[in-house]
Order: sequence, then structure tokens, then C-alpha cells
Amino acid sequence: MSDAVRRFRDERERLNAKVLAAGNLTVKRFFALDTQAYAPGALDAKTKELLGLASSAVLRCDDCILYHIIRCVEEGATDDEILEALSISLLVGGSIVIPHLRRAIDRLDELRVAE
Repeated sequence: MSDAVRRFRDERERLNAKVLAAGNLTVKRFFALDTQAYAPGALDAKTKELLGLASSAVLRCDDCILYHIIRCVEEGATDDEILEALSISLLVGGSIVIPHLRRAIDRLDELRVAE
């Protein structure tokens, strides 16, 4: 795992712990719902992560894109599957997605090198 990805994961974990420690019930419920939504069901976890990736790219959230790329790799998604999901986001979101697509592919390359 690259240093950038490791820093991202560490920072995300630290900040999530801080948010949850605040004890707000609504926030805790939202986090629990998010966890449950990505659990295997009618769709497997890999497919759900690919959907999360495509949605995150359309919404242009680089943190979310990186998180879902990490999860896609962990769930065994191939580069072709990830690129197809990103191509759908480009189609839906238009050219404004291109900068995020570039960074997404760069992060995917970092993850693959670290494997």
C-alpha cells in the first residue's frame, strides 16, 4: 500500500472514531446504515463497491472515490471492472468527472503496485 493510501486510511479511521465518539445518535445510525448497505445481499459486496465508486465519481468526491477503489480492490475487482464502473460515471457525470477519473486511475495504479 502506498504512503498516500496508508495516510488516507489512517486519517479516515482517526476522524471516523472522533465523529462516532461524539455520540450523536443520528450520525451513529447513518454510519451503521452505510455499513449494512455495502454488506452482501441480492448484490455481492464487489458489485456494491463498484456502484459506490461510480456514484462517488459522479458526485466528484475524491475521498469517496479513493475509499471505494480501495474496497473494490479488496473485494477482488479487476482493473477492467473498475474502469467500466468509472466509464459509466463519466457518461452520467460528463466531462467534469475527468479530473476525478485521472486521480482515480492514479490511485488504482498505486494500489496495484503495492500488491
